[in-house]
Amino acid sequence: MHKVLALAGGVGGAKLVFGLSKILEPPKLSVVVNTADDTVFHGLYVSPDLDTVMYALSGLTNKTTGWGIEGDTFKTLSALERLGEETWFKLGDLDFATHIKRTSILNSGKSLSHATNELVKSLGILHDLIPMSDDPVRTIAITETKELEFQDYFVRQKCNPIIKKIRFDGIRKAKPTKQFIKNISESEAIIICPSNPIVSIPPILELPGIKKLISNFKGKRIAVSPIVGRQAIKGPAAKMMRELKEDASATGVAKHYKGLCDLFIIDTADSSEAEAIEKLGMEVHITSIIMNSSQEKINLAREVINLIDS
Repeated sequence: MHKVLALAGGVGGAKLVFGLSKILEPPKLSVVVNTADDTVFHGLYVSPDLDTVMYALSGLTNKTTGWGIEGDTFKTLSALERLGEETWFKLGDLDFATHIKRTSILNSGKSLSHATNELVKSLGILHDLIPMSDDPVRTIAITETKELEFQDYFVRQKCNPIIKKIRFDGIRKAKPTKQFIKNISESEAIIICPSNPIVSIPPILELPGIKKLISNFKGKRIAVSPIVGRQAIKGPAAKMMRELKEDASATGVAKHYKGLCDLFIIDTADSSEAEAIEKLGMEVHITSIIMNSSQEKINLAREVINLIDS
């Protein structure tokens, strides 16, 4: 098996990472995750994308939502609400434990990478889970009326405000983690998971030096579309693309990865877009990319891995 580096964020990314983890042994798969959505709630450091991928790898994911922990309860939030605290960000009781431990490690002066390693070990995960950066990068949604911290836009406002622009505060000063750089140099293939092309993958790619490293990467570079039939499989990607005057389609997503991707995977529903994507300089593979069941996640992952040598 080839050594693979996956770039991921959100539920779609976590689904494919789960599938990849069932095919590739731990030494053969590393996952770099977006941290620009990170924030602080109730004094605790929360890393939504890292947690979503971590729970997927540990088998803890809430199967209904695709995020959070299966069977979690919300008694702590109810108590906080009685005390007058805002509770629009739904942290479950079991989920709180993750954030308490992460915050404790960070407050001791250790890095987000160190905290992630500790959490991963505690949950019995053997694959490498890597924050894109140990430095703070924060996604800001610039809407028609005001600027919103991303979780405010995404969760509290339910993505309703119209987006005019997205900004990644701190991106120019942030450094990719050493593990990220190391894994690019050691991997034989890079897989861009079906994650939001506006807010999940761009922070990873826009870290200083990363686009150049991926542009010069000698192995296979594969991306999977998060858009099917001009709609996002999960989340607000299509809505955001339309509001930013982009083509909300598989082709529109592919444009984000021009020069960074050799092979782009689209759903059978979007087969008519293959020619347009090929004109961007990518090969196109057409298959079913919907991953509702564990088996569908594994099937797509296996198909992606088989394409590395194609």
